[in-house]
Formats: sequence, C-alpha cells, structure tokens
Amino acid sequence: MIESPPFWLYIVGFLLLLGPLVTVHEFGHYLMGRLFGVGVEAFSVGFGKEIAGFTDKRGTRWKLSALPLGGYCQFKGDMNPASMPDAAKVAAMSPAERDGSFHHAPLWQRSLIVLAGPLTNIVVALAIFASFNLAYGRVEAPPVVDRFAAGSAAEAAGLEAGDRIVALDGAPVSDFMAIRREVALYPGRAIELTVDREGDTVEIPVTVGEMIQRDTFGNESRVGVLGIYAVEPRMVPMGVGEAVGQAFVQSWQMAEMMAVGIGQIVTGDRSVQELGGPIKIAKFSGEQLSLGPQAFVWFAALISLNLAFINLLPIPALDGGHLAFYAAEAVRRKPIGARGQEVAFRAGVAVILALMVFVTINDLLSLPILGR
Repeated sequence: MIESPPFWLYIVGFLLLLGPLVTVHEFGHYLMGRLFGVGVEAFSVGFGKEIAGFTDKRGTRWKLSALPLGGYCQFKGDMNPASMPDAAKVAAMSPAERDGSFHHAPLWQRSLIVLAGPLTNIVVALAIFASFNLAYGRVEAPPVVDRFAAGSAAEAAGLEAGDRIVALDGAPVSDFMAIRREVALYPGRAIELTVDREGDTVEIPVTVGEMIQRDTFGNESRVGVLGIYAVEPRMVPMGVGEAVGQAFVQSWQMAEMMAVGIGQIVTGDRSVQELGGPIKIAKFSGEQLSLGPQAFVWFAALISLNLAFINLLPIPALDGGHLAFYAAEAVRRKPIGARGQEVAFRAGVAVILALMVFVTINDLLSLPILGR
C-alpha cells in the first residue's frame, strides 16, 4: 500500500480538478448564450462572497468566489445563480430591455444554452479518452477461461479451463474485458453464461461472487467477480477514427455504470456509504495527482462525465431540471407558471443542499481519523 499523499496535495488536486471542470462547464453555457445574443450578468467560479473579479465591456462580471464547490453563469433576467426567472423583473421589461433576456429567448435557444454546459463536460471526457486510446491503444483478451481464482464462483458453477464464453444472459460477448465490466456492478446477481466447450454449446447458470477491492491507497469498493482469469492480454494500437469511436463507447459505458450505481443505492442493493462528496473528491484527486499526470488526467475525465451526468438529472436548479421545464413548456405550448417554478426551484435547492450535507457527513465518517 502506498503512503498517503501530503495534505497540501489534496488541496492542490481538488483545485486543479474541480476548478477547470466547473469553468469549462459554465463556459459552455456562456458561449452558447453569447452565440444567441443573450446577455450574461455574471460568470463565477465558486459560490458565495466574491474574492476577486472584473467587469468586461459587455457588462459581464467575471469573478472568483469563496466557496470552490461549483460555479454559475447568470443570464439577463435571472433572479439568482440557479437561473430562476425573476417574474416581476421579466414582466416589467420594456421591449428594448427584453432584447438579450434569457427568458425571452426562443425555447430551442434556451434549451441549447442549458444543454451546452453538460455537453462541454462530455466533450472534455471524450477528448481525454480519445487521447489515451490513441497513445496507448486498447486491451484485448479473448473470452477464454485460462484458470480460476481460489473460491471461484464460475468454477463452482461448472466452468472449465479452456471454455470460451460467447454470451452473457443471451447478449453476445467477444472480449474478456466486456465480461468483467458486465459483472462488476452486480455482486450476488444470478446470470447465465453461454459457453463454447470444444464445439459444444453449454448453458451454465452462475451466481456472481463478491469481492472488496482495495486500491494502492486502501480505498475499498464492492464489486462482482466470476473468479476467472483470461489468457495473456495484449495491447492493440488504434488509429484516430477508432480512438474517437472507442471514446464514445467508453463514455457511454461510464454513464451506464453511474446510472446503475445510483439505482442500486436507491433500491438498497448498495450502501449509501458509497456516495461521495467534495471531501472524497479532494481525497481521490490528491491520491491520483500523487501517482502522476496520467492517472490524474484520466480521473479528471471520469469526474467530468460525472458532472455532466449529475447536472442532467431532472432536479430543479440543475440543468436537467431546466430542461424538464422546457420539455413541459413544449408540450403545454406555454411556460410553467411563475409560482410553480418558484416552488419547484426552492424544493430542488433544498434537495441539493440536503444531499450535500449528507455526502459531506458521509465523507467525514469515512476518514480514518474518525475511526472508520
């Protein structure tokens, strides 16, 4: 096990990670807004009291704020950084003042402006994944059982060395890594493996085993395993087109894992202790930074995707909440009433704050200094 990094590295890692990712997210909103001629009143990295800033010639206040847990882009006509409309202010606007108001922009423009933030984070992740694919290639291993781990669930179920796994629950598989990804999120799940054994097709039901994985810093994660090893894998180089295509596949797989993980926490299949907040992000970012730039940049891609995923959840005050309102507006042919929006936004902010408190307490309890 590697010794924990010095405390200052956690702070540096957190700032190097979250600062740029939040900035590019908000800059996506900003650029799309500017493209459609929408006025931007404030662009902030962080929340709370302004530490430093300046006002540009367009009247936008660019600022660095005290709480480095996010950021915002406040458009003309917004009541607050969450882009909640100021109904009284919007209604009192003259025709001239409505020019450049976010809430007077066409619905499709507002939707694209909101969507631009998460999309920018996705583009960042795609660029990182594609760069790594181009530089290092991909791991390739045929789905053939070479040997078994001690206590292997697959061996107990009847798999044999030399078996080729051709399908998992009826879905064809052509690579060992695909099997590993599929079972990792489902410890204890009953699955059926279709195996090619010397030309014969054999159906083998298996209950996925469970293992607590520990990384070099002692961080634990609960994963599903079959207890099988592949033949020696090899690295296969990729061209530019394949590297970009594989980056899309990787991003989709990561998003699926996030969705499944959240679903399992909601249904009780996973512990809420697996949720992480700012403290855990700072811990992991410092650890990855201590391993070198490659590990840190890869981790940044994962967090960038995570930011996009979370922001697209249909919770009022998040980008996904705004998009849900716009979808309702498109169906109803008119916006949700000001009172309804206000109640929903306040409820959304309350949910987000409660979740932040919960995950922060969760993070603190997971620190070794507090006994866990």
